[in-house]
Amino acid sequence: MKCEEIFAALAMLEKERGIPQNFMMGKIIQALTTAYKRDHEGVENVIVDVDEERHELKMFVQKEIVEEVEFPGTQISLAEAKALSAKNEVGGMVNLPVKNVEFGRIAAGNGKQVIIQGLREAEHGMVYDEFNSKQHEILTGTVTRIDPRYGNVHLRIVGPSGESTEAVLPVNEQVQGEELVEGQMVKVYLVEVRRSTRGPQVVISRTHPGLVKRLFELEVPEIFDGTVEIRSISREPGNRTKMAVWSADENVDPIGACVGPRGQRVNAIVDELQGEKIDIIKYSEDPAEFIAAALAPADVVSVQLADEGKACRVVVPDDQLSLAIGKEGQNARLAARLTGYKIDIKPASYQE
Repeated sequence: MKCEEIFAALAMLEKERGIPQNFMMGKIIQALTTAYKRDHEGVENVIVDVDEERHELKMFVQKEIVEEVEFPGTQISLAEAKALSAKNEVGGMVNLPVKNVEFGRIAAGNGKQVIIQGLREAEHGMVYDEFNSKQHEILTGTVTRIDPRYGNVHLRIVGPSGESTEAVLPVNEQVQGEELVEGQMVKVYLVEVRRSTRGPQVVISRTHPGLVKRLFELEVPEIFDGTVEIRSISREPGNRTKMAVWSADENVDPIGACVGPRGQRVNAIVDELQGEKIDIIKYSEDPAEFIAAALAPADVVSVQLADEGKACRVVVPDDQLSLAIGKEGQNARLAARLTGYKIDIKPASYQE
């Protein structure tokens, strides 16, 4: 049966949407065979032959040749098979063509619906592939709507190849105190991409520590090329971040590279994070040295590691105790997350 319209539609979809013709043709064949089986009880083997050069589709029902027919949907008698070809024998298979009139009716009823459904699936697949390759990266989105009831922010995000999708920035992934408005461009961290019945679900965040890490990679060439490594990050979004950096090159100051001339690099990131403070600390393989550095800006007198487990006692000058602990314990809390150690802070005057 001539199917010029179907082939033309598939060619247009491939040209305009980048959806391969063989993907869509596979969906059409699947729908046609399913529809025929639904209308013809007992039929199992249905074949659709595609002639791309002539733009033709032909449908066949495949049946086994038997002496006596028990299952008409899957079997044909030897006498009937011999009438088609003298070469046919018991145990062989014959392909019986479906009449163009019936095939046309099935195609007309399912073709358009299948193309629409296949198009939706293909687009979902392309969006998934586009954004799945960008997991744990920074993307820029445009705020399209803010839910007045729950505070969720809806964004339109465009991927590197031009595919776009809607994403929701939930309240718990927004930085507290940060106000976003419709039309605003905002950087988000792509946590993961999930498959769902309604298409790919892009999970984004403004609070994830990975956002800070990627911002530094974009801003600091030495981090981007691997000269400086970010070894650890702890973050309380909107307030403070501590970041431990290290370099194998003795001639490179990892902290200086991150701060930049006159603080330009770190200030650009602080501005992007709406004023969030960032402490940049030099990583050390020596746990005591690393813990002492992590408690900056407080000075540390000594660090005593526990005999077992990741715990330590840190002694600081009496006048530095509140600074070491920080407002509501924030400095000590971030230092503990950064180093992975439970930190017990005591003043120098403390005696057991």
